[in-house]
Amino acid sequence: MAPRARKPAPRRRTPTDWDTSSPEYEFLPLRLPPDVTRISASMRLSIQAEFGGWELSRVRLYTDGSRRVLLRRKRPPQPAASSAV
Repeated sequence: MAPRARKPAPRRRTPTDWDTSSPEYEFLPLRLPPDVTRISASMRLSIQAEFGGWELSRVRLYTDGSRRVLLRRKRPPQPAASSAV
């Protein structure tokens, strides 16, 4: 019987040094391809911020010209659990 091939580890959507474990915020990782200009990237992120309530948390520019972006926004307040009597 031939040995089974091991599955590769799943790729993380964010770099390991980006902390996305805050209970206060929700995070949205994005990848912008190299053909997106800086102005175009700025416009896209502005639209996300204006209409989705997101704010820029981190940006990482890679040597191939692509960018990894991390947006965050406050989580909506959880309704208080009412006790039924």
